[in-house]
Amino acid sequence: MPLNAITDVSGVLVGHHDRIGDGWATGTTVVLVPDGAVGAVDQRGGAPGTRETNLLEPENLVQRVNAVCFSGGSAYGLAAADGVMRWLGEHGHGFPVGREPHEVVPIVPGAVIFDLPRSAWGNRPDATFGYAACAAAKAGPVEQGTVGAGAGAQVGSLKGGVGTASEVVDGFVVGALAVVNASGEAVRLATGEPFAADHEVDGEFGVTGWPRRAVTPGTVGTDLNTTVGVVAVDALLSKAECRRLAVAGQDALARAVRPAHTMFDGDTVFALATGARELPAARGPIGEASRMVALDALAAAAARVFARAMVHGLLAATGLPGLPAYRDLWPEAFAPNR
Repeated sequence: MPLNAITDVSGVLVGHHDRIGDGWATGTTVVLVPDGAVGAVDQRGGAPGTRETNLLEPENLVQRVNAVCFSGGSAYGLAAADGVMRWLGEHGHGFPVGREPHEVVPIVPGAVIFDLPRSAWGNRPDATFGYAACAAAKAGPVEQGTVGAGAGAQVGSLKGGVGTASEVVDGFVVGALAVVNASGEAVRLATGEPFAADHEVDGEFGVTGWPRRAVTPGTVGTDLNTTVGVVAVDALLSKAECRRLAVAGQDALARAVRPAHTMFDGDTVFALATGARELPAARGPIGEASRMVALDALAAAAARVFARAMVHGLLAATGLPGLPAYRDLWPEAFAPNR
């Protein structure tokens, strides 16, 4: 049965590591592709915190990545990727640079969110967080909400978090994972309805109905944020084609958060293509057109699943002191057993 998660894409694993309480509210999430995947990225907004994004440009040497690392801690949190590299290197995953199987350089792009106000100063992810997230990575259900890189996330005046979703289009599996942490709001505060609620599939958000009730959260958004995430597909794509999926993910971000891509957000979306299935062959003008039609369908699906992942991250989050979650303010939206 599909899990409605990025792990529905075969070969994609997800692991979290976080600390919450005793002056901590931050963490790291790793999307692991041990067998490698073609990678791409699209970065928007004025305050990015990223690592190894230039190598994803189509003209550059490295074609495949081994993991994408998301972390709290602002720029300090980029250190979490060092632990991801160490774990991958110990397991022989990476770009070969020598004659022996262990002589590899793991390729680990990453991005961070600004969550420093949630923890005591100096409490932020380091390499041990990235290593632990890799050790915890697995296929199957993905924990959502106030976990991993979403432990200290905030979206507007509400608690943010990690969310995931997937769908099948033309036989290809498209999945997304998002860490929802934006200066803009994700909800119409006058009604309690998420901006991207119309993307729901088969009642997946688990609500009995949107409240249609205004609230005043009593908190204010921070001026420094960033929503980050990744879209994955089991298609064989080039780096340039893969980037179209990352661009589509940014479209989803703009649907789910208002405003998006501000000077105070470093919104960054990665894309991974595992290469399990070929797109239609491009032979002559007609074949080329059919390949582009198939790619366009994948990009449209990428936008849908990323938007749904963002809503899941919002709804699954649990509040922290001084930062309420959606379910704290509109509890009537959820079924009694949820």
